[in-house]
Amino acid sequence: MADEPKFPARPAPASAGVASFLDQVKRTPAPQQRSSRGRLVFALDATMSRQATWDLAQGLQTRMFDTAAALGGLDVQLVYFRGFAECRASRFVENGAGLASLMSRIQVEGGHTQIAKLLKHIREETGRARVGAFVFVGDAMEENVDDLAAIAGELGLLGVKGFLFHEGHDPVAGQAFREIARLTGGAYAAFDANAPGRLAGLLAAAAAYAAGGRMALEQQARAGGEAAQKLLSQMR
Repeated sequence: MADEPKFPARPAPASAGVASFLDQVKRTPAPQQRSSRGRLVFALDATMSRQATWDLAQGLQTRMFDTAAALGGLDVQLVYFRGFAECRASRFVENGAGLASLMSRIQVEGGHTQIAKLLKHIREETGRARVGAFVFVGDAMEENVDDLAAIAGELGLLGVKGFLFHEGHDPVAGQAFREIARLTGGAYAAFDANAPGRLAGLLAAAAAYAAGGRMALEQQARAGGEAAQKLLSQMR
């Protein structure tokens, strides 16, 4: 994971463990892009309000990577924001290798949402090489929704599907996340800590789409995957 943010941000210092990991991954050659592999940006709100479910997300993302590997693999980039304008992005790594370890070292910190930076970053990445989809897991939105919608519309034109997974019941966040999903041609779903299986299924379904396209998602749905059916019902 590159230890300089890819955004015009003023990052807060990372812990020694995270900084060491970032330095190690920075020296690791980036994976070669092959036409048979998809690319997914896995983005997380790591502000203080996510404390209660942060450990839950750490564990469930493993299922997402396992699903992608079974479909031929996926190059995954982790992006998270927290604290005072800190927004960090890893390299794209094969099947999420090392990202679970990194997530275990990240602690939530107080701060405002930085969803606009995230969407701009995804736009920048797909300008380098196609990004098939992004997943965002968050519980709040404290930005101008019209600004977010404009960037989301650009991503939709680029063919980047957004899968927005909303923790909790904040109506402002829910409205914004639905609009971003709609404009990108992706899907929105809500979850809470009392139903961890729901988030696991949603992450696995999003990974199936990123790794194998709509056909892979439809296959999951035909096999009885409730999460895949829910996402397909919204996608265009």
